[in-house]
Amino acid sequence: MPITNDYAEDQLLDQFINQLRVERGLATNTILAYSHDLMGFFDFLKRRGVSTVQVNQDDLLSFIAEKRTQLSPRSLTRNLVSIRMFYRFLVAEGKIDSNPARLMGIPKMYRHLPDILSRDEVEALLLQPDTLTVLGKRDKAILELLYATGLRVTELVSLKMTDINLEIGCIRTIGKGSKERIVPMGTKAIDSLKEYLTNSRPSFLKRGEFSYLFLNSRGKPMTRQGLWKIIRNYALKAGITRTVTPHTVRHSFATHLLEGGADLRSVQIMLGHSDISTTQIYTHIARERLKEIHERYHPRP
Repeated sequence: MPITNDYAEDQLLDQFINQLRVERGLATNTILAYSHDLMGFFDFLKRRGVSTVQVNQDDLLSFIAEKRTQLSPRSLTRNLVSIRMFYRFLVAEGKIDSNPARLMGIPKMYRHLPDILSRDEVEALLLQPDTLTVLGKRDKAILELLYATGLRVTELVSLKMTDINLEIGCIRTIGKGSKERIVPMGTKAIDSLKEYLTNSRPSFLKRGEFSYLFLNSRGKPMTRQGLWKIIRNYALKAGITRTVTPHTVRHSFATHLLEGGADLRSVQIMLGHSDISTTQIYTHIARERLKEIHERYHPRP
C-alpha cells in the first residue's frame, strides 16, 4: 500500500499506547516511558522536516548520533526499543509497508550488580523500629514483610487488607503487567503483621475504614516516598552509611534465598519476573559473595 500522511502523530501514538495497555498489559510507568521517548523522537523528526511514516535508516542513524551525546546508555537503549516497537506496530496495523527500524540494533547493556545488604545488616535494620510505639509496630511489619517477600515498593503500598492471609501465611499482589502472584511469608513477618493489625493499625484509622494494609499517621495509604524515607532513616540508625532503598531489600531477599539453596525458578516466581534472565543477575551476586568468603576464610586463598 502507498505510504500516506493520513495518520497524525498524536493519533498514531494514541493507538500504539492503547495497544500496549490493552493487548500487552504493560505497567503504567512503562507506558509513560515509551510515550515520553517517542514524543522526543517525533520532535527530532519535525526539526528534520520528516514525517513519522516516511522515516528511513539515515534518519534513525542521525537520531542515534544526536542522542548519544544527550542520554545515558541505558536511556538511549530504551529509546531505541520504543522506536522499534512503534514501527513494528505501524507495520502490523498496515500504516506503513516496511519497518525502517528492523535492522536497528539494540546495544547490549552492561548490567550493574545491584547493591545488597549482608544478613547482619538486614538483622540490624529489622531491629531499629521501636515496637513499643504504634509507629514502630507498623514500621517493623513493613520491614519484615519487605524482606520476607521481596515485594516492589509499589506492590507493598498497594496491598489491601483482603490481599493478606495470615492463616495460610501468604500475600496476593499485582505486579508489573498486571500479573497476579501469590508470595509466601515467614513466621517473623506474620507475627509482626498480627501485632500491627491488633495494636497499631487501629490507631491510624481516622474517618471510616480504609482498605489499604499500611496507613500513615493521617490515616491515608502509605506512599512510595513515605516508605523510602522510613527505610532510609532506619538504615542510618543501623549504621549503614550507603544508600538503602526498598529495592535494596528486594535484592537482598533474592540473593539470600539463592545463597540458602533456593532454585532460580522459584525465586523468579516470587519476584514476579516475566523473564528468568532478569532473575539470573542474582546468581552472579551469590557467586561473587562466595568468592569473597572463600578468599577471606580459606587457609590457601
